[in-house]
Amino acid sequence: MHERKRIVAFLTLIVAVSVVAGVFSYEPLWQKISSFRPWSLGLDLAGGSSLVYEIDVSNVKDAEKDSVVRGLRDVIEKRVNLFGVAEPKVYTEKVGKSDRLVVELAGIKDINQAIKMIGQTPFLEFREVQQDEKSTSSVAFIPTALTGRYVNSAQVGRDANTGIPEIDFSLNDEGAVLFENITAKNIGKPICLFIDGQPIISDNFQDSCPRVQSKISGGKARITGQFTITRASQIVERFNAGALPAPITLVNQQTIGSDFGQDSLGKAIFAGVIGTLAVMLFMLIYYRTLGIFASIALLIYTAITMSVFKLIPITMTLSGIAGFILSIGMAVDANILVFERTKEELKKGIPHAAAIEEGFRRAWTSIRDSNVSTMITAGVLYFFTSSFVQGFALSLFIGVVLSLFSAITTTRLMLRAFLK
Repeated sequence: MHERKRIVAFLTLIVAVSVVAGVFSYEPLWQKISSFRPWSLGLDLAGGSSLVYEIDVSNVKDAEKDSVVRGLRDVIEKRVNLFGVAEPKVYTEKVGKSDRLVVELAGIKDINQAIKMIGQTPFLEFREVQQDEKSTSSVAFIPTALTGRYVNSAQVGRDANTGIPEIDFSLNDEGAVLFENITAKNIGKPICLFIDGQPIISDNFQDSCPRVQSKISGGKARITGQFTITRASQIVERFNAGALPAPITLVNQQTIGSDFGQDSLGKAIFAGVIGTLAVMLFMLIYYRTLGIFASIALLIYTAITMSVFKLIPITMTLSGIAGFILSIGMAVDANILVFERTKEELKKGIPHAAAIEEGFRRAWTSIRDSNVSTMITAGVLYFFTSSFVQGFALSLFIGVVLSLFSAITTTRLMLRAFLK
């Protein structure tokens, strides 16, 4: 009796969670209740523009190319965020021997303004800090003649005694003279690093504005502080992006209308519904009573998986929807393995309860191995391919993980409750 109550309670919890997940995933109904966590749609579903820039690194040393490219990506992403684009995607890719920067702007309206803002080489400058004597809270940042064009390079170093990360940079001869004059008149005061008119680290004034300890001659300087290696690397990459000119040229622009995106979304949802119903119909015809439980478990799996996608959130694209639909097939595949094993046990004359438990036990190793191999493949696709395939890989990976829960837990509990 105690076991029966425990099974029913657990099953009731799963059904309740799936109902809540279904309501949460259904956008029109949920929007009437709250605007919390809307669906994040990709460029091919929401419409928008994709801009592809070629990065000219011909004037950059080989050892510094990766750092400059990462810094450019970081700076361009900041520009896009300041522009107010929802869920932008900015990433770099290799096409032959050339480096490219891809900017995906879902739902963007003023594409010309975005192109104008994005297509500028990052501008690094050194600014003096001037405080109003009448108001201690009023601070002005005064541009100096020293800019990124006088900087040779920057790299992460470490303090010889403490091992704390530092930023080392060097200036050319003309920049060395300017820097010496600036530091001479700002001893004890901060000098701020700005890129594109914003502090190089927007969330930390101290990291963006190191204090001058003494006059610095010779064109070599060191910025010290309580940096983590991640923060120091971030500053160096942005420093190099603004210091080492790597012009970007727009080589491709693709605009997708919102109507086309909505049409694609409608077709994708229709295909998903038809595919799911077809799988459920097959299970009902072939496995009869067992197929009923598999179909219910499939609906629960679909609701929970969609809510997870929305809650994280994962930017849904056509390729991501394809990965999700494929994971539905993986979820059913696990049930089929269990049911076939169960049928084999029933043929031996074993009671239903024991046959089902034995079916799950014997099918588990096959289910585990097939799903783990799929997750490994999805992981490889995610980390070693472009964004289009990454969306497919990520949704497939999450779907397969949740399908294990659906097949082994949900279906098993329903069968146990039915037998009890």
